[in-house]
Formats: sequence, structure tokens, C-alpha cells
Amino acid sequence: MTPPLGDIAHLGHVELLTPDLDGSVGFFTRILGLTENGRSGDSVYLRTFDDYEHHSLVLTAHSTSGVRRTALRTSSEEALRRRVAELERAGREGRWAEGEPGLGPVYVSSDPDGHELALYWESEWYEAPDELRPGLKNQPQAKPVQGVGVRRLDHVNFLGSDVAANTTFVREVLGARPTEQIVLDTGELAAQWLTFTNKSYDLVYTSDWTGTRGRLHHIAFATDTREDILRAADLCLDNDVFIETGPHKHAIQQTFFLYVYEPGGNRVELCNPLTRLVLAPDWPLITWTEAERAKGQAWGLKTIESFHTHGTPPVP
Repeated sequence: MTPPLGDIAHLGHVELLTPDLDGSVGFFTRILGLTENGRSGDSVYLRTFDDYEHHSLVLTAHSTSGVRRTALRTSSEEALRRRVAELERAGREGRWAEGEPGLGPVYVSSDPDGHELALYWESEWYEAPDELRPGLKNQPQAKPVQGVGVRRLDHVNFLGSDVAANTTFVREVLGARPTEQIVLDTGELAAQWLTFTNKSYDLVYTSDWTGTRGRLHHIAFATDTREDILRAADLCLDNDVFIETGPHKHAIQQTFFLYVYEPGGNRVELCNPLTRLVLAPDWPLITWTEAERAKGQAWGLKTIESFHTHGTPPVP
């Protein structure tokens, strides 16, 4: 039985692997406007201006690209214990870890596809230094003076070898609810969007055409306005950042988007979904057919081929 919505409070942060650490740090700070908030070994900790926690993104030097860990904050210590018990009952037993800046004990497990998931409760609230102190006391940090100035880490889109198995796990063990999905003519579940909050989605699973397990499609950062995404397109153009597709509007979830590749090769979405919330407790699952998806995006832009083939780490 699916647990009640609420044990997972929100998406906390993501750790990305990059073969070009300096290039990736430059992209996320200069172009997107994140703030560096510490380094440890081969990892750099970055934060968006409206995130209340120590970091929103960890960049770790590696031989290849991809996602190492996706962290989810629980709504209480008791909620953390409940979800750990459910993970172990479901055969997804993990391990306790400590030492990540700004966090208490973290329980590290994985989904059926092997994507590493970490659950935690204890979190250090960010205290801005004088030079980053905001003008309004209800904002954690002053808005950045450079780059796009993304507001928050919005969602993660995993590539999966079995979308149905992964989404069933996230629903039944972690308590997410699905909002939209794609079902092919064969009956195969090709993609599903899930939420832990009143946002329309926090995690997405998309079928990996290679059959590979544990890969990443993209991570996404939310902007204040659509105009911020237009500015991001110009900044990427001026700074030789590869633009894959957009700006445009998705049909699914109605998100205004821009997709680019950061220097390490990971796909990053700039999105503006801030006007769309799922407030209905009995929200019906919206299903899109193969024919409907063939029409392309909301205003007729055809889905670019690389959207179905590019993932990280790359495979032959």
C-alpha cells in the first residue's frame, strides 16, 4: 500500500560527476549564478540563492559524467526511520553515512535501477555572510549579481531500464504520487512524472533506449520568470555552451524550458514551472499516448532526436 504523502519533504540536492570540474563549476556559478559554499577533496558544494540548506548541488571530479547521488530530505526524524524501515522491508537495504557538510546522518540506498538515493532529516540552515546577506529577512541569500540567478533545484529526470519497476518503488516505498505519464501503443510505460509535494513533479523516470541501468537524463533548475530562460539562452550562446533545444514549452507539465549541456557533458534544464501546482488531493493521473507525443511540444516544436539518445554517463 502506498504510504501517505508527506514522509519525504522535498528534493534536497544532487551530486553530479564531471570529467571537467573547473568547467562545470564555472558554468554553474558564472552562467546559472549558483554560489560556491565549500570544497572537500574532489567535490565542490554549490547552492541556489533561495535554498535554505548548505548546498543544492555537489560537483565531483570523475573520469566520466553522470549522477552519483540524489538526496531527499524527510519531514521528521520519525519519517526518516519509517522510510528506512520500508526500504529494508522492500529489499533495498542501504547504509548509514556521515560527514557531508551541513547534514546529519544520511541513509544511502538505491532504486531498482541502481540510482543512488540518500534520505536525511538533520540539516544545517544556511547563514549568509555579510557580502551575501539579503535585503529581506525571509530570503536565505541575496540574489546573485551574475548569471541567470536560478532560484532552486527543481527536479531530476532519471533514465531507467524499467520505468514501471522504478516508479512503483518510488510510489510504494517513498510515498510519491504520479501526476503524468507516457504509455506506448505496446502498453509499455515509457515515462512517469512523480511528486512528493504540491509541485507537479520532483522526480521523473524515462525509458533508457540502451537498456543501461543507473543513467541520468537531466537535472533542472527553476527560474523566477520565462524571461530568465531567454536570458539564459543568450548567456549560453555568448559563452559557447551547447544549446540542445528550446526555449519552448512542454506539453507534458506545461513547463517553459531550455536544455543545455554543461561542460562535463551532463544535460541541464532551465525551467519555469512556478505557476503550476498540484493542489488537488485526488489529482487524476494524466496519460499521454504515443500518437499524442508524436505531435511534439506544446506549440508544435518536434522533440529533438538527441533527447531520446543522450544520457550520462555516455554509452557506446
